[in-house]
Amino acid sequence: MDPSTLLYLAPLAGLLSLVFAGIFAKNVLKNDPGTPEMQKIADAIQEGAMAYLNRQYKTIAVVAAILAVIIFIALPKESGLNMKTTIGFLAGAVSSALAGYIGMNVSVRANVRTANKAKEGVKEAMDVAFKGGAVTGMAVVGLALLGTSGFFILFGGTPESVDMVIGFGFGASLISLFARVGGGIFTKAADVGADLVGKIEAGIPEDDPRNAGVIADNVGDNVGDCAGMGADLFETYVVTALAAMLLGGLVIDKFPNAILFPLMLGSAAIVASIIAVFFVKIGDDQNIMKALYKGVAAAAVISLVSFYFINDMLMGDIRFFYSALIGTIIMVLMVVITEYYTSVSYRPVKSIAASSQTGAGTNIITGLSVGLESTFIPVLVIAFGILGAYYVGGGFVPGEEIIGLYSIAIAAAAMLSTTGIIVALDSYGPITDNAGGIAEMANLPEKTRKITDALDSVGNTTKAVTKGYAIGSAGLGAMALFADYTHKVGLMDKPELLSLSNPLVVVGLFIGGLLPFLFSAVTMKAVGKAAFEVVNEVRRQFREIPGIMEGTAKPEYGKCVDIVTRAAIREMALPGVMAIGVPLAVGLVLGKEALAGMLIGIIVVGLLMALMMSNGGAAWDNAKKYIEDGAYGGKGSEAHKAAVVGDTVGDPFKDTSGPALNALIKVANMIAILFSAMFISSGLF
Repeated sequence: MDPSTLLYLAPLAGLLSLVFAGIFAKNVLKNDPGTPEMQKIADAIQEGAMAYLNRQYKTIAVVAAILAVIIFIALPKESGLNMKTTIGFLAGAVSSALAGYIGMNVSVRANVRTANKAKEGVKEAMDVAFKGGAVTGMAVVGLALLGTSGFFILFGGTPESVDMVIGFGFGASLISLFARVGGGIFTKAADVGADLVGKIEAGIPEDDPRNAGVIADNVGDNVGDCAGMGADLFETYVVTALAAMLLGGLVIDKFPNAILFPLMLGSAAIVASIIAVFFVKIGDDQNIMKALYKGVAAAAVISLVSFYFINDMLMGDIRFFYSALIGTIIMVLMVVITEYYTSVSYRPVKSIAASSQTGAGTNIITGLSVGLESTFIPVLVIAFGILGAYYVGGGFVPGEEIIGLYSIAIAAAAMLSTTGIIVALDSYGPITDNAGGIAEMANLPEKTRKITDALDSVGNTTKAVTKGYAIGSAGLGAMALFADYTHKVGLMDKPELLSLSNPLVVVGLFIGGLLPFLFSAVTMKAVGKAAFEVVNEVRRQFREIPGIMEGTAKPEYGKCVDIVTRAAIREMALPGVMAIGVPLAVGLVLGKEALAGMLIGIIVVGLLMALMMSNGGAAWDNAKKYIEDGAYGGKGSEAHKAAVVGDTVGDPFKDTSGPALNALIKVANMIAILFSAMFISSGLF
């Protein structure tokens, strides 16, 4: 088949993914939503989630409009670059927001149907929950590939056209940043506030309807782990594909289909992910995690087989298949390693639970230790993956360095190609979490609640696993983005300018290393401030509304939802300014070498901090779950109270600051690439 014809398969694959998202949504929504009481609870969650998303996107729209004007004015007008990039930027932001809307709309409806289906059994309930998650997964990859390939075709389908599609990636980055930060602040302020008063002070269960923060907590699960993760991986998918396409333009003389190749990998993997959804079935052993992993394994195997034939047809060089194989192996290893550090089945989580017997202090010390330790193996995997891809691409051969960098980008693109099934795993988590909450609040039978608890327990692990995947992919993809930046500003051919003997590079490294710390401090503080307000509100209601504890009066749930909504919208501004403003300031004031150093610092420190915070926070969470399942005295014991304190520290680690660092890494790199022309001759030194 003619390669120029093959290019049109990419947007068709994106449309196919959206069609199956619609099929899965229809499949989920045809199920019975349960009793009127269950529907009433679900409606409150749905109303809160969509109200927050509407307010968040209205706020982001103002920022996007300002940035669109800046992009239009700042970029060169030749060949309509400024206009096309601006259009792409706005389309990227709208597409990312649309993926979040689609996913959220189905997730907040799948939760109650999962709870109701749990009356029939674990197999039936899991099928609804996973299909609900698959809607988000298919919507994310479908819109991402459709937008990236569609704009590439629209702008001419030439190597020069890729530069115009960068705007689409930056639009996705903007939504990802605010969705991660805002959603993370919302969900963890509600969770921490509700837990501190409900579990520790009042001694009531997690999803007890007497807790005024419980609806806000359930809303937060969706805005953080559904819309937030969807936007995160939408952006990562787009910018990684763009990085591979940009580097492909540098080797197109030797490999004419180098730009097309990453798009074809994504197209094939979409089909593989759709097929893989049907592999997710619980066997006779009732092992939920095994059923979910069958889907991941199927997607990986089918993708690899298709990659081999696509590589043979387009590239005619086996080394690029080896690069794709390395990327797929990294994906599998990141999933396995993250599960080890965050699952209740293994040493790290059990060690945190055991340390809870002597109080919150030892719980926190052990949790920090686990988080710090969890960076070791993933970084080795990413490092060896980079070296391996560079080696098989021939990067260590003089004159072949750019091909080696392209090989790294292909490894990253292959790793991201299975995003559809990975996002489905992640979105399964908030659906089952909400299902458990609805079952608790609607007083469903104990047998039903045991099934929702089992699904939720696995959901905690899948959410952690997908965060590890997202962080690993950000690290690998950032390497390709950095290479694109150095080429655009003329540093790729002058590596001596990036020497550590250049004080501008060293200063940039320090600033880049500092930014993840400062960014995390701001986001953690935002959660603390909002949680403080939630705690005081829940206490006030317990104190002033008679009959709450007896169940004769209902709390004012809307008060807590409003508190965390206002806090999230207000507090996401400063991290956004930091992520966009600091790279611009460094590039304009200190110049391109300092900005290159800053990007390296952000990538290294941001990757390590994101791993530590996400894995450590998830381990704290599951240590609490492990005790709640009966270990060390179970619910209400002193060990349980200590574990709840540890979990409240871990919550903003794993769901606010840690994941938001992904967005920080990629936004900084996209700013550098997008405005690279401004940085070539800028700087005061």
